[in-house]
Amino acid sequence: MSTNKAVMLIIDPQKDFCDPDGALYVQGAENDMSRLSKMIKENLNMIDAINVTLDSHQTVHIAHPIWWLNSKGEHPDPFTLITAEDVAKGTWRATNPQMQDHSEKYVKSLTDNGRYVLCIWNPHCLIGSKGATVQDELYESILEWESKFRKVTFVPKGSNFQTEHYSAVKADVEVPGDPTTMLNMQFINMLKSGHDILIAGEALDYCIANTIRDIASEFSDDEVKRFVLLTDATSGVNAPGLEHLGQEFIDEMTKRGMRLSTTTEYFA
Repeated sequence: MSTNKAVMLIIDPQKDFCDPDGALYVQGAENDMSRLSKMIKENLNMIDAINVTLDSHQTVHIAHPIWWLNSKGEHPDPFTLITAEDVAKGTWRATNPQMQDHSEKYVKSLTDNGRYVLCIWNPHCLIGSKGATVQDELYESILEWESKFRKVTFVPKGSNFQTEHYSAVKADVEVPGDPTTMLNMQFINMLKSGHDILIAGEALDYCIANTIRDIASEFSDDEVKRFVLLTDATSGVNAPGLEHLGQEFIDEMTKRGMRLSTTTEYFA
């Protein structure tokens, strides 16, 4: 239980992830958003700030099927993993020959910097589409919070088609000349308010995990202890063969001091 005010960091609560008909639906996400919405409405005066990140892509993107072809001229299926070795052997090549060199360097950079192996996703959260908008129930709750003359901070990420952007504060591989792919210290410093940071959204094993790891790398040990993961307001993609990623993230961050709570327990 906490009687202190807190700030919220809600990762990618968009229809493509949170609605069963969404392009990249995360199972159970609509229930996560319902619980989170209820928490906000019941604790309007206890939440000092709300920060919402927004995945923002276009159809042509390095993690979408259209980018890649195999020797038969076929695009990869969603959830295909493409390694640096695959590209070096020619198992997968860039659809646009002009992007082949970048594609080779990109998958090698993922290996070198210890980020995820490139995973292919259904086109999702396309800029301007309904799927990119905030899930309806959550949107209603944050509008109610804003009606107290407060302003939600929206943080878009992922619009550069040459790199994946799981983390809200840093792309998986920075693109020279594009500051939107580089570490967003302005946002990180804004989170250093002294309040607990309540973490929710989608998905636990990708965008939440990367965002919190990148923020934690710029936080002191004491600041990391202000992270509170709302376990009933997030779910994992649980991609085939990668079901362990969410729990690995929880184990890693709780060892560093992150706490676990729920939408009903935190302010109880």
